[in-house]
Amino acid sequence: MRGLLGFLPWIVYAFVATGDEWRWGAITGLAVAVALVVIDRGSGRGWDEIVIETSAVVFFACLTVFSLVAPDSPLTPYGPALVNVWLAGTAWSSLAVRRPFTLGIARTMAPRQVWETMRFYRLNAVITAVWAAAFTAAAVSLALVLAVTPHATTLVIVIKALTFALPAGFTAWYPKRARRALTRES
Repeated sequence: MRGLLGFLPWIVYAFVATGDEWRWGAITGLAVAVALVVIDRGSGRGWDEIVIETSAVVFFACLTVFSLVAPDSPLTPYGPALVNVWLAGTAWSSLAVRRPFTLGIARTMAPRQVWETMRFYRLNAVITAVWAAAFTAAAVSLALVLAVTPHATTLVIVIKALTFALPAGFTAWYPKRARRALTRES
């Protein structure tokens, strides 16, 4: 579950930022993201293993600048949706360039002999697509909820939790299922 640590900046942002004040959330998310990238790179992790962390640095750097320049922007209440738009863009883009963001993480947990197989690539493409779909669903549903009822805190939390827990659970379950299927084929 090391790969889930990469979501820490996003989780911290979700706790620190509020609908009316996103500056501290952006600054804190940026600090956590930079710290993760520095620690990960210092420990020898490759860039392909820290796609989400690197994406967080870019997002939170931009959001920090924007939140300081335009603290009263009409986008402020849509922070949770914007996070998911960015994450969806990161995930879908990684699929578009045929480098699913889960690939580098998965290589740290799989034997080297499977890294270049089509099956390994497909497994990671499926997992990344599930994350991308979850981020997209979260972005759309959060934007709609926040447009209609900006202070629907409980519903926002439920959407965030479900759209994180479901793909995380799938990420844990799917490789085991794929291994069992491969064993049956052999």
